Amino acid sequence: MLKKGYQQLVDEAYAQIRTYSVAEALTKLDKGDVQFIDVRDIRELEREGVIAGAFHAPRGMIEFWVDPDSPYFRPVFGENKEFILFCAAGWRSALTTKTLMDMGLENVAHIEGGFTAWKAAGAPTVAKEIKKVV
Repeated sequence: MLKKGYQQLVDEAYAQIRTYSVAEALTKLDKGDVQFIDVRDIRELEREGVIAGAFHAPRGMIEFWVDPDSPYFRPVFGENKEFILFCAAGWRSALTTKTLMDMGLENVAHIEGGFTAWKAAGAPTVAKEIKKVV
């Protein structure tokens, strides 16, 4: 039997992280000191589109990509920026934001309602370029 279900984990994360509404996140969209991070699966990006300029960091790799001691480290996470995470509905990004805070990343937040809320608000999206393997 589980000690905690997903909803309890998500609720605990919400209580500890910074959450932006879509309207608040939109005010930060083109700021040089902010990086949007998309934690959705690549198939979701291809199917639903993306926020232009967002960096794709799949949730399954995020701890490895953020840690400078990891062989998978991505330099974007070493930049002095605010990181605003999002997924489809806000659950995965809430858990991921909490994980990054636990790792010591301080300037991190997520978007309430995720990409679904972003699109519903009419915020700008673009199609994901699909790379064809030759």
